[in-house]
Amino acid sequence: MRRRRASVVVVLAFLLLAAGCGGPDEAPRPTTASPTSTVAPSPRPSASDDEPASPPAAATTPAATRTAAPPSTAQPSVPAPAPPAPAPAPATPSPPAPDTHVPTALLGTDWERLPTTDRVVALTFDSGSSDSAVASILSTLATEHVSATFFVTGDFARRYPGQVAAIASAGHRVGNHSDSHEHYPALTDAQISDDLGHAEAAIVAAGATAAPWFRFPYGDRTSGDIRAVNAAGYVPVPWTVDTLGWKGTSGGQTKATVVQRTLGAAQPGEIVLMHVGANPDDGTILDAHALPEVIARLRAAGYSFVTVDRLRG
Repeated sequence: MRRRRASVVVVLAFLLLAAGCGGPDEAPRPTTASPTSTVAPSPRPSASDDEPASPPAAATTPAATRTAAPPSTAQPSVPAPAPPAPAPAPATPSPPAPDTHVPTALLGTDWERLPTTDRVVALTFDSGSSDSAVASILSTLATEHVSATFFVTGDFARRYPGQVAAIASAGHRVGNHSDSHEHYPALTDAQISDDLGHAEAAIVAAGATAAPWFRFPYGDRTSGDIRAVNAAGYVPVPWTVDTLGWKGTSGGQTKATVVQRTLGAAQPGEIVLMHVGANPDDGTILDAHALPEVIARLRAAGYSFVTVDRLRG
């Protein structure tokens, strides 16, 4: 019995030993990860020098490890410099401003001729109605290199400011011929002053200066009118001869009569009255048509041409 029990014990011990140890060629058992363990993410490959990496997507990268996008290397937009402004064109020289001072020696008189013994003639043109002959007259004066005087009404200056500017820019003298050709002997001194002021304002607005020369409408005046005009800063300048060209062919005048009247009154200091408007009945501009011959024949007689500024001496 004792011997049988000992054998059983030996057998059981052998079996227990075999169950606890594997053989040398037996593969190890696979292990199963615990449910609470974490797997470290694999590192993102580094970008090459030629291709910058894109910033990681917020949905796949934890906020704690998110990195900002690299700053942009693009240069800021710089506006192109503005082209240099063109150099301003040189200004056209203007004729010298006329002297508007009234010499005391000229007051109290209306001057029908220039006080001189020199063989000079002043061609003057009244401008109160139409401007029909302005272009022709200015062209002739420019061709012949003659300076003249234009007595302009305020109404004319308002209707034809460009013509007044053209007269002044050509170097001719401008005078005041009233505002609307009123009959001055019928006006008070205050009305005369007001009328002269309105005409002067219109002439200045057109680009000229009229003072100090003035011509009475119709040539009508009294000694009181002369004083009123002087008080307003003007010297009245009538004429030596009226060509009567303004009457037109319907009034019995021709180009030849204009020339004859001018030459027949020729004398040192002659002041010739002509007009820039057309005759309202026949549309003629006899003074403009006769002007080239008038200039030529006066020159042939030994005369030269001046403006009424010659009254200053």
